Amino acid sequence: MNKELTLSFFLLFISLNIFGYQREAASKNTLPNIILINVDDMGWRDTGFMGSQFYETPNLDLLASKGMVFNQAYAAAANCAPSRACMMSGENTPRHGVYTVANSDRGKSENRKLVPTVNNPTIADHHLLFAELLQQNGYITCHSGKWHISKDPLTRGFDVNIGGSDAGNPGSYYPPYKNVPSIQSTNDDYLTDLVMDKTLDFLANNQEQPFFLNYSPYAVHTPIQPVADLLEKYLGKSPSNGQSDAKYATMVENLDRNIGRLIDLLQEKKLFENTFIFFVTDNGGLFKVTKQRPLRAGKGSYYEGGIRIPAFVVWPGRIRPGQVSEVPITNLDIFPTLLELAGIEKPENKNLDGISLLPLLTAGKNLPKRPFFWHFPIYLEGGNAESQDPVFRTRPGSAIRYGDWKLIQYFEKGELELYNLKEDISESNNLVNDRPDKAKELLTLLENWRESTHAPIPETLNPDFIAKKVTN
Repeated sequence: MNKELTLSFFLLFISLNIFGYQREAASKNTLPNIILINVDDMGWRDTGFMGSQFYETPNLDLLASKGMVFNQAYAAAANCAPSRACMMSGENTPRHGVYTVANSDRGKSENRKLVPTVNNPTIADHHLLFAELLQQNGYITCHSGKWHISKDPLTRGFDVNIGGSDAGNPGSYYPPYKNVPSIQSTNDDYLTDLVMDKTLDFLANNQEQPFFLNYSPYAVHTPIQPVADLLEKYLGKSPSNGQSDAKYATMVENLDRNIGRLIDLLQEKKLFENTFIFFVTDNGGLFKVTKQRPLRAGKGSYYEGGIRIPAFVVWPGRIRPGQVSEVPITNLDIFPTLLELAGIEKPENKNLDGISLLPLLTAGKNLPKRPFFWHFPIYLEGGNAESQDPVFRTRPGSAIRYGDWKLIQYFEKGELELYNLKEDISESNNLVNDRPDKAKELLTLLENWRESTHAPIPETLNPDFIAKKVTN
């Protein structure tokens, strides 16, 4: 090989290595770290920044003040697994068939008029999750806490798994943690403290490339087990606006304390300024434990108390602090938001039912007016005074919000409920007879959406229900 050719190969080798180094360096310097905080069963009013006077969340309140708080944020489903499946896939429930936790025929058969749609307890592998895309595009990824939508997050886009499985609750926050065998304590560690210990270890040891942390502590899901050093304070505290459970309050404050530890480490390691933080919860609060006044009902219901959630986004230097937005958003928006944030193109043939929030977050641009849909062809027991009836939190049906208006349709008898959320956030005045034009408009949108997503509608009568009615 002559000298000129040898020199050419040498220069090409150097240039390729320099280019590779520059690209890697650019990736490190320009890609933001991403933290998604998805709290379990924390209701819309369960934090100080959303108005609670009983629960104490000083760390969350301070963090929320550094970005944009959303007063009208929604989960795409009213309980854990479907909400998480929607958020991680960016697809609404009819596309993946995860409608509830476990089986869909919950409650006594004699009370169910229809045979509900069969539920998928976990999300199928062909539904691409955004963690998989982040992992493929330069991020080291860590799941921490509750997973619940498949057996193992390590097969769905995560390099590190801290305590995640298909379990919906920990079984116990005290050791031994019944449903979290991958994490055990030699001391008496409260589970969420130990999960955060391991999360901080991950962050401290992975600073050479951008990271994505899916922090989803099992708290504040049942079992309601108090944090000992906080209990006395809340036992002596006066109830406020339907919130009075001292044991639950200690779990909320413990969660807040651990998020404070997370932010302290980010600041200590000089990571905070280049970290995008999205805080949400997976559904409304559990009605028998915590109330979300003035919202109606709670977890499992498709009234506002079951689907409206606390949410904020922080990105220092890019999102102006101290903002409160009345723009409705959904956890379906997280997938497209993170794609745009990381500069990743939407894969061909990937359905995304949300939109990117970055134009609103970083430039204050208006988002398009759009409808929001919920579909729940199932039964969910545990009704209460504010759900549709005292037997079920949810009977089979669908719901739509468009502008200030919300329509709920139930499949058993075809009943409709219409509410103006601007004037009646408590959903106490059904306007379906007063505004048949608006009901028809929303019902048409809802029916068209169900057709476009192939949403199943249960129609088969349940023989147990029929037999009961005959014998009575």
